[in-house]
Amino acid sequence: MGPFPRNRFLPPEAELSERFILTGGPGGQHVNRTETGVQLRFDVAGSNFLDPATKTRLIDLAGRRIDSEGVLTIEAKSHRSQRRNRQDARARLTDLIEQASHKPRRRIPTRPTKTARRKRLEAKRQRGRIKRARGKPDPND
Repeated sequence: MGPFPRNRFLPPEAELSERFILTGGPGGQHVNRTETGVQLRFDVAGSNFLDPATKTRLIDLAGRRIDSEGVLTIEAKSHRSQRRNRQDARARLTDLIEQASHKPRRRIPTRPTKTARRKRLEAKRQRGRIKRARGKPDPND
């Protein structure tokens, strides 16, 4: 077992690639010399880890974080240490995959009740009366 606990939503290490980047932020002058930020890349389109339906939902969920080739990039640079940023990136990836793995419930369309339709139409009539009353007074009155 590696330095990270295994999670059923975390892809195998072979499907992940990491790049370390300069981050800025807290850490004094030392921060300009150490690459503590992490760019975690996961090829969603070419992955054997996910089923096709989960891949589709993950691509939709990822938004701007996924490129045209289907590679998801997660940047983690909020912590001072590389180890914590790596853990953060993996945790965010597993959260995203977990969300995508849940199949959304199918909405069963319902019809408004008779009372709801009556109330809606009455509210529209009332609103119309209010708007008509806003006009210039009738000179014949």
